[in-house]
Amino acid sequence: MGFKRILLILVLAGLVGGGIFAYIAYGTFFTPNTNFNSDEEFVFIPTDASENDLEKGLLPLLKDFDTFRSAANIKGYLSNIKAGRYKITKGMNNNEIVNSLRSGNLPVKVSFNNQENVNDLAGRISSQIEADSISLVTAFKDTGFLNSNGFNEANMISLYIPNSYEFFWNTSATDFRDRMLKEYNRFWNEARIEKAKVLGLQPNEVIALASIVHKETAKVDERPTVAGVYLNRLKKRMLLQADPTVIYAIKKETGNFDTIIKRVLYKDLEMDSPYNTYKYAGLPPGPIAMPDITAIDAVLNPKIHNYYYFVANVEKFGYHMFAENLTQHNRNKEQYIRWINAQKINR
Repeated sequence: MGFKRILLILVLAGLVGGGIFAYIAYGTFFTPNTNFNSDEEFVFIPTDASENDLEKGLLPLLKDFDTFRSAANIKGYLSNIKAGRYKITKGMNNNEIVNSLRSGNLPVKVSFNNQENVNDLAGRISSQIEADSISLVTAFKDTGFLNSNGFNEANMISLYIPNSYEFFWNTSATDFRDRMLKEYNRFWNEARIEKAKVLGLQPNEVIALASIVHKETAKVDERPTVAGVYLNRLKKRMLLQADPTVIYAIKKETGNFDTIIKRVLYKDLEMDSPYNTYKYAGLPPGPIAMPDITAIDAVLNPKIHNYYYFVANVEKFGYHMFAENLTQHNRNKEQYIRWINAQKINR
């Protein structure tokens, strides 16, 4: 066999080998590799994820994890796996998937409201970001953080203004808490602080009162009127005598915040708790729940009137009957007592 013929065979073999290599490389990087019918899916990569963690998250979404692993290894991703929430679009190839996982960390919308304590809040938040409830509670109760920012264990839930916020899914517990402090300071702008000063209240006191207003009525349009009642009482140095504070005192005493109490009894009013506003003057030590923004703004923008009393309106459920004096209030109260006895609501 001549030299030229041998050389030609080698060249052809090289071309064939190169073609095979190119074919394999193309298949590894550019062949679609998704295995779902929806337009898109999301994968959550935990902090400090290993290759096994990555496989666990991606395996249900890919046709062939091995080719993905090869592409990810060649592109240097496996040595620098990034935590977060990432979108995989139907029909993506391995090259596109790696690029998405490398730089496409997407935020999640975190929402919360109506929590009665930081344990409940932590549970709510941990269902939406990576941080678990234990680490969140630890961050929330950090005395160094609380003291340096003007909070304490009784009022620390005031820091968390209920709303919807965008976070990266892999946000840590302390980063979540610190962001909430920024949101709190943003919420308490000059206008709101000035309105609180006019009322003679600090922001945390406004939130404590707003939590009572929030619990008293779910009707947003009635909240400024209810807020006005309590502010009138505070000005007159009258006891607030708010049933929701007594209910909170019972729950706090028992440690069972899932207790449902539909009726406050006279014996409950004797409970010795700083949250019992039938027994202790002024505002409770902290919020009895997380008030929403409408309740906070109702306190800051109360309806001006001469009411000092109110009771549930049995003819217009959800609303209340208001009174300027005790005689009028007692007449209104009789209607409510007759109705609640007729319903046989004893607790």
